[in-house]
Amino acid sequence: MIVVAVIGILAAIAVPLYANMQARARIAKAEADARTLVSAISMYSSHMRTLPSTLADLNVATTNSDGMVSGPFMASTPAPPAGWSPYAYSSTSLGVFAVTTSGDATTVRLP
Repeated sequence: MIVVAVIGILAAIAVPLYANMQARARIAKAEADARTLVSAISMYSSHMRTLPSTLADLNVATTNSDGMVSGPFMASTPAPPAGWSPYAYSSTSLGVFAVTTSGDATTVRLP
């Protein structure tokens, strides 16, 4: 009987810790993917002298104003972690941009 009680206590401690580890892993993946997207957007901006209109622009070869073909800057747009919203990209006319996603009661916004 004591063995069953000890196993029950250990399980009660381990299950929440495991769930917390999974959430932290999803957050880390979202942050890493967002950094990758920010890097690709920066490369696109350097080559094309403008920000992309959508994230899909990063996945195709494009011709800049000098007639030079550049890209693709990413093979494909990363998929967000399970249960997270798709990566959202926004930019302003001043050249400021952000990549955002949310899930697990957390919002990741870069830069």
